[in-house]
Amino acid sequence: MAKPILLSVDDDSDVLRAIERDLRSQYGAEYRVIGSDSPEGALDLLKQLQLRNDSVALLLADQRMPRMDGVEFLQQAMGIFPGAKRALLTAYADTNAAISAINQASINYFFLKPWDPPSEHLYPQLDDLLDDWQASFHPAFQGIRVLGTRWSPKCYELRDFLARNRVPYEWTDVELSANDPETKRLLEALGPEVANLPVVLFPDGTKLLEGAPADVAQKVGLRTRAQTSFYDLAIVGGGPAGLAAAVYGASEGLHTVMIEREAPGGQAGMSSRIENYLGFPAGLSGTDLARRAVVQAERFGVEILSQAAVGVRVEGPYRIIKFSDGNEISCHALMVATGVQWRRLDVPGIERLQGAGIYYGGGATEALSCKGENVYVVGGANSAGQAAMNFAKYAERVVILVRGESLSSTMSQYLIDQIKETHNIQLWTHASVVEAHGETHLEEISVLCSDTGKTERVQASAMFIFIGALPQTDWLADVVERDDRGFLLTGPDLIRNGQRTKGWNLERDPYLLETNVPGIFAVGDVRHGSIKRVASGVGEGSVAVQFIHQYLSKV
Repeated sequence: MAKPILLSVDDDSDVLRAIERDLRSQYGAEYRVIGSDSPEGALDLLKQLQLRNDSVALLLADQRMPRMDGVEFLQQAMGIFPGAKRALLTAYADTNAAISAINQASINYFFLKPWDPPSEHLYPQLDDLLDDWQASFHPAFQGIRVLGTRWSPKCYELRDFLARNRVPYEWTDVELSANDPETKRLLEALGPEVANLPVVLFPDGTKLLEGAPADVAQKVGLRTRAQTSFYDLAIVGGGPAGLAAAVYGASEGLHTVMIEREAPGGQAGMSSRIENYLGFPAGLSGTDLARRAVVQAERFGVEILSQAAVGVRVEGPYRIIKFSDGNEISCHALMVATGVQWRRLDVPGIERLQGAGIYYGGGATEALSCKGENVYVVGGANSAGQAAMNFAKYAERVVILVRGESLSSTMSQYLIDQIKETHNIQLWTHASVVEAHGETHLEEISVLCSDTGKTERVQASAMFIFIGALPQTDWLADVVERDDRGFLLTGPDLIRNGQRTKGWNLERDPYLLETNVPGIFAVGDVRHGSIKRVASGVGEGSVAVQFIHQYLSKV
């Protein structure tokens, strides 16, 4: 495979030679470094590279060039290679223009000249940009192939699992591509087995019929069995809170395992764009955030298991976790960071069509399939707004349905402003879905307007539901105290009328994030009274490690 290309553009030959030298020195083993002394010549070169089906990873342009400045060049180049990372070289006097370009021209980063030493002022930032590019780069495909149909709930579940676990795969809809010669040959080779969808084909020639996520997880190398039977710290749940705890716990010397039944990142990992997370002025996707956190956790030695916890018991100083496959592990400290799941919409037709046009959560795997269609988003929180913005890139029309009179009390202002400025997003207030219609997949929904009392039946290709938030804590019901909705009680919430919770037999009060069972902690959305934000989950996961150290010092 040809190396991806790093293209630098600068009319100053001395600067161009210097940037080419530094790029080649650091990245020459994995990338091909090309320079151009004019933006016009660089655009012609990019068109040639496009015809040759080459890949461009980075476009790095000087801001001050005659006839065409760096921002204009990068904007035009984005139309040729939209996936390439874009960065500016600027003098200090052009800093304001570079900052504006991040917002207006989708520039990913800017570098000040001079950048000496490159090990401090160039390479760390470029490493980050190129890591991001590599995460979404798809060369000539040689990996897993999945055959199925768009409206199959089993196919959707598998595609969502693979995507959220960042396992590259090629999807073939056997109905839409039935006339494609290559698809025909593949289906003929499979013969009667093609009826057992989804079919998963692996590079080694093996296949899985009616492939389930758990079976595919084992095949692609996701760890489902613990390496040892005991850990200092076990974390159940791999959202922002759990990942933060894993990073801090392992970095401070705790033998740590993180158990996640779906995919690291939790609900936040399904977000198409998070723009108010500190330190990322251009925003980042939930997938990117989860990927970075997983890499960080694994660098500190965190063991990540793809498993479901179904029970816990206490035996002296040990907290023992039981998995769905019957295996168990023990630990001194257990942290519950399982987050929440979307509340089910209980109206006729919803359950029958779930996974066949009706989805709970972000539905990132379905966004491209919604091109030119009518999409409905139910809910008014940030997650709904972020999803609507993502679907608006592909769908003909996106309609947000909320029961209230506006979004102001439930959604961040920056998202409200973006939605108002997006021409193909509509907001229907005082609206609720009362029925879903369709034979094999969603075709229409009935929407009730509470103001008029009238019900309107409208065409809908897909509906994504973001309502309420319910914890999945039944597996802890006989051990850990919960509130009436199932959220876990911690710290001060366990002290009533000056009295500690029943069964607490230590001289001290429960720590801030500790449950009624010493050594079992709860962080993030699963905890009673928590703030439902990514940053607050990260904060709780980090802070809880300090309490865990205090607890372990007495064990």
